[in-house]
Amino acid sequence: MSGPSALLWDVDGTLAETELDGHRLAFNRAFAEAGLRWQWDVACYQQLVRISGGRERISAYLSDVEGAVPDPERVERLQLAKQRHYNALVEQGALRLRPGVERLIRSARKAGLAQAIVTTSSRQAVQALLDRLLPDHAACFGLWVCGEDVPRKKPDPAAYALALERLNLPAEGAIALEDSGNGVAAATGAGLTTVVTRSGSSATEAPEAFAAASVVLDHLGDPDQPNSVQRGPACPLGQVTLSYLQQLLPA
Repeated sequence: MSGPSALLWDVDGTLAETELDGHRLAFNRAFAEAGLRWQWDVACYQQLVRISGGRERISAYLSDVEGAVPDPERVERLQLAKQRHYNALVEQGALRLRPGVERLIRSARKAGLAQAIVTTSSRQAVQALLDRLLPDHAACFGLWVCGEDVPRKKPDPAAYALALERLNLPAEGAIALEDSGNGVAAATGAGLTTVVTRSGSSATEAPEAFAAASVVLDHLGDPDQPNSVQRGPACPLGQVTLSYLQQLLPA
């Protein structure tokens, strides 16, 4: 084999730096629009992002600052406003793919590998991002598993298990690309070899959160922007390739 059987891609923090530069700003704009004085700064959000899902994040924060379980309708209004602001940020070109992402996606497509989106984000958020940053995404990703498709979000392995089931593939030959501890727990819990590219939102997570990953890098790397391996096998030329991924798979 010249590469794995499939690449399973997380979205937020993995495809693009969406958390700090997109979702966080959108949450703050939704709060301001609702007349709330909350502002999630980077340090605050790096903690909140460990809670998977926007509604869950809002609910946890409301419960903490107000001392009561929030009204679900209020949470839903804030989440819908946040999604509207996020879509606007995407349309304005505020986000872009991380180094090496487009290169590896296109390399896998050319090689005929199955590729899937596996995320706790909503389908609407994924659609907005991919339509803007990768217009031919339908030719690259044959499957999306999003937050609304599973009963339990990451770190639960349900999303990855569903992706493997729908792709009709065993976990042993597939690779998950993640950026967070929750993502690593979900992917390895489904039996997947996992590659981590640390993002701004996961920068403060302890190294132990990534211990089960096969390799931890700063990003996937491009010819003009080589990556750096933080833990794991050396990456020739500073770029993650299909042959590099192949060597990470179980013998």
